[in-house]
Amino acid sequence: MIANSIVRHVLRDMARYSKIRTLATVFATASITFLLLQSTCDEKKMMGGLNNQRMVQRSTDHVIKDKQTDKEYEYSRDMPLIFIGGMPRSGTTLMRAMLDAHPDVRCGEETRVIPRLLSMRQQWRKSVKEHARLLEAGLTDPVIDDALTAFILEIIAKHGDPAPRLCNKDPFTLKSMTYLHDVFPHGQYLLMIRDGRATVHSIIERKVTITGFDITSYRDCLKKWNTAVESMYNQCLQVGPQWCLPVYYEQLVLHPEEWMRKILGFLKVDWDTSVLHHEDAIGKPGGISLSRRERSTDQVVKPVNLEALSKWVGKIPKDVVDDMAKLAPMLARLGYDPRANPPNYGKPDKFVLDNEDRIMKDNEKWQHNMQQVQEQKKVVDKLLEQEKQRDKVEGKDPSYIPPQDKRPSLNIAKLQQDTREKQGPRPHQDEEFANNGHGERRPNPKFAKRAEGPYPALR
Repeated sequence: MIANSIVRHVLRDMARYSKIRTLATVFATASITFLLLQSTCDEKKMMGGLNNQRMVQRSTDHVIKDKQTDKEYEYSRDMPLIFIGGMPRSGTTLMRAMLDAHPDVRCGEETRVIPRLLSMRQQWRKSVKEHARLLEAGLTDPVIDDALTAFILEIIAKHGDPAPRLCNKDPFTLKSMTYLHDVFPHGQYLLMIRDGRATVHSIIERKVTITGFDITSYRDCLKKWNTAVESMYNQCLQVGPQWCLPVYYEQLVLHPEEWMRKILGFLKVDWDTSVLHHEDAIGKPGGISLSRRERSTDQVVKPVNLEALSKWVGKIPKDVVDDMAKLAPMLARLGYDPRANPPNYGKPDKFVLDNEDRIMKDNEKWQHNMQQVQEQKKVVDKLLEQEKQRDKVEGKDPSYIPPQDKRPSLNIAKLQQDTREKQGPRPHQDEEFANNGHGERRPNPKFAKRAEGPYPALR
């Protein structure tokens, strides 16, 4: 409006001069056109419409507030997230409990959804057909990456109390380590490594169900352990020592201070002796929250100890022991002797021996703490089972089939036949869509009013 007013005044004052008026008109028109085009281009840039730019949310929009201290913490995909992973029963829970004891770190319980999402993305990428469908729908890799990254970030940031350093512990997350390194460029990874024989024995003894593992067979589990650990270890080497640190469970247990200093140095987190006394922070306000559903919760209520180091010795079938080197070649690659029964992991520090004495002296106390956790697990299991039964009775569980005496009689074949008769013959897909001449496929009007039966899904 201001520009137009100025132009009109200039033209009116110069009206007596026809040549000058013509030049002024051309100049004013060109100037206004340029301003309009410039404004349009700036608007397109802001909307991400120019050069197919993606909209990026400012990191300042990602803020979480600590209700106890009123401190605000920003979080973004560029922050140095900590990922703890490895095979289940490899010390991942102990590692996260020790880090959780640090005042500047928060890990929290397993989310379970993050590794499943990452696995789903891998399935999409492996399937050429599914990947092509996603691309056809506009779900390009950058689009999916942004969506997954945003979801994972929100889960990690908000499923527990805020802290300067956020940490995630989902064992199989590190099966996607190289991908996570791409989308979280400053993330750091702690790969927990444990003697595969001890890991497999613990899986079988505690009946830890893992997709693809036959937990009744040491032979099968050792083969699957070898495959999984090999994949994660190779990815750890691929992202490099700046981003991934292999942590040997046995060495962490034998020399906790040495290894926690190494781990905190790797993470660039200041040293704090609280990481050596995680058991004191369990269940305390602002301390460590343990899941009543995780299998190893009852073990980390004790101080760091040697109890689980060699429990597997003498429990593995002899034929499996004889074939150990062939079944699990990663044992030798990781520095374990597949022929040693029991193996020599090293001598414990005095700090660990003192912990053992404390546990022996206050055995009733620690047993009571473990029993409390186990009882809480049983209560949760019972409540979940009751809820499941209630959902079945109320018909919320689609997999539930009523008992035979209550099941309504239903002739599926007759129902499908009646539905087809009401709908008429189903046209071929190519007939059902008409081409409008521009490469677009639209519903053919002649089929728009096709009769629909009472059960369209059965046609």
